[in-house]
Amino acid sequence: MTTPPWHPYSWQQFATQQQPQYPSDFALQQAVDELSTLPPLVTSWEVEQLKQQLAGAARGEAFLLQGGDCAENFSDCSSRVIVNKLKILLQMSLVLIHGIDKRVIRVGRIAGQYAKPRSAETETIDGITLPSYRGDLVNDIAFTAAARHADPQRLITGYGRAAMTLNHIRALADCGFADLHHPENWDLDFLRHSPLSSEYRRVVADLSHSLHFFERLGGGIDAELNRVQFFTSHEGLHLHYESALTRKTPIRSGYYNLSTHLPWIGFRTADLSGGHIEYFRGIANPIGIKIGPGVTPQWLETAMEQLNPDNEPGKLLFIHRFGAAKIAALLPQILQAVKRSGREVLWICDPMHGNTESTHNGYKTRRFDNILSELEQAFAIHQREGTILGGVHFELTGDDVSECIGGARGLNEHDLERAYKTQVDPRLNYEQALEMAMAIVRIHQQS
Repeated sequence: MTTPPWHPYSWQQFATQQQPQYPSDFALQQAVDELSTLPPLVTSWEVEQLKQQLAGAARGEAFLLQGGDCAENFSDCSSRVIVNKLKILLQMSLVLIHGIDKRVIRVGRIAGQYAKPRSAETETIDGITLPSYRGDLVNDIAFTAAARHADPQRLITGYGRAAMTLNHIRALADCGFADLHHPENWDLDFLRHSPLSSEYRRVVADLSHSLHFFERLGGGIDAELNRVQFFTSHEGLHLHYESALTRKTPIRSGYYNLSTHLPWIGFRTADLSGGHIEYFRGIANPIGIKIGPGVTPQWLETAMEQLNPDNEPGKLLFIHRFGAAKIAALLPQILQAVKRSGREVLWICDPMHGNTESTHNGYKTRRFDNILSELEQAFAIHQREGTILGGVHFELTGDDVSECIGGARGLNEHDLERAYKTQVDPRLNYEQALEMAMAIVRIHQQS
């Protein structure tokens, strides 16, 4: 069977889920046309460099740390919010580098995570029904008819916020914010009160001592240690936005999505005959795809053939999210099927999404113990099956929120009321995220 020709908008010929309904096709096209003329946000060189590093992670030579907000808001484009996100990812990577003795690839869910899938087209409150909130890229969370109106000009605003966020990230990276000689500068103010503070500071002291030792041995300071690489990712949900920022480059063949380094396909839009798979099959970026209950070996084989027909290393990531209660029964057969195929895949564990629940008072939350249990089981299953778990995918924030139950401070259902700030999914707070990094180290050292 001949594969039909691909172009950045060929997905429009397919049934496509989770796309907003705009009142005016003309206004949407105007916004897309404007977006298509704006400069790319990332470069194909960066994308290819990430792909090479991901190939190393699939071989067990590196480890991917992917984390950030479930959904960014336009208001998150502020120095404080951006710096706090970078700090917690840097802290986690510091713990991992020290504990597992591998290069850590840092990928933030940042600078583009503005659109979210929804389980229903509409939402009803007090007898009033309005369109669902689909993320700031589409509409506003305020429950009014005007706010829930899908506005295509938000695509332009989202591009601007992403560009400013990336600019700040790059400026921080280049000016020494991430200098490994001074990891104490990464401390978040409230870490002083954490039960994990002493363990973290021991890691900092050990790493600093090692750096100074090797520099004395080598007779100088390696300038590369003054900065870190930081890549971006988001769910490639809003295909008009993604297509408008998909470009050819003068020095490489093929098309690149230059809105982000690592776009992924969500669990709700992974229809093999749908528009998202059609769009993703044509881009040169590394591609993540969420998999969970219901995935079959046949589905995996077709997905691998469509998304990575040349079996390119570092190209395809399977991000599994089964839940603590189901992973033991479902993950082994998935790993075995891919192993039999002989195809190149980077396995990532997302222990968040399969463990979502609601409390009796209506809060959407996740239990720290369930998240940790899925993570522990994932490492053990991969080890038994002879496959490599090459990374983790967390929804987290650098802020002092109370959205997930448990962790070092033992947050309970009543604590959720203190600082429940998420507009979509619950996130690990700074302390719980750091505890997860330390747990990964313990798991690694015990294996």
